[in-house]
Amino acid sequence: MYYFLGHLALVDAGFTTSVVPALLASLRGPALRLSRGGCLAQLCASLALGSAECVLLAVMALDRAAAVCRPLRYAALASPRLCRALAGGSWLGGLANSAAQTALLAARPLCPPLRLDHFICELPALLKLACGGRADAVERQMFAARVVILLLPSGVILASYCAVGRAVWAMRSSGSRRKAMGTCGSHLTAVCLFYGSAIYTYLQPTRSYDQGRGKFVSLFYTVVTPALNPLIYTLRNKEVKGAARRLLGALGRGHAGR
Repeated sequence: MYYFLGHLALVDAGFTTSVVPALLASLRGPALRLSRGGCLAQLCASLALGSAECVLLAVMALDRAAAVCRPLRYAALASPRLCRALAGGSWLGGLANSAAQTALLAARPLCPPLRLDHFICELPALLKLACGGRADAVERQMFAARVVILLLPSGVILASYCAVGRAVWAMRSSGSRRKAMGTCGSHLTAVCLFYGSAIYTYLQPTRSYDQGRGKFVSLFYTVVTPALNPLIYTLRNKEVKGAARRLLGALGRGHAGR
């Protein structure tokens, strides 16, 4: 669990780093000027990290299902080698999706005026500016890639939690049920926050994309959710809360000793 949480922390740190500087610069006053290459680089980085988080959350759901449904075999199922392979696959999947989407967008011309009504270079907003021949065919290819990177992990998460639900329902001890739900509660909260806003943003046709609502939802999944993840996992984790209490107790005793 902590191995995958470490990767999630790295993804969230990189995700916000690729988004927040442009957001702060755009809030400073005048419109932010970016070259096309700079805009595509920012898009590529944020897409890669966001897609990696999509796959990583699905991997974490499989990990939770194995822990709850097969507790006696969990150590054998979640071997270090398999965990490394799944984490590496999450990063590679994010990079592959980002490279494909960015390359398809880079091949399309942008229609003037080249003014993006957004605080970051986000794919739906950029697609509003794209024009040229074969526009519909390219957009369908890009939409198919977004469906795969969002709905396939969503299906894995749904199947994992269906298995968890059946396992919890079969438990006779209320203490075991509470422990199982505590194991899955933090992850399920993070999944709902991230996937809800990402699916709304990326799984709608470009023609129906609303810039005003899009900016608000984008702010939620690019900044708010990564900022909340440490709190979500900390406040619902007994080991972390116990370590925090011990640290605060040690600091209090040290202060009293002075």
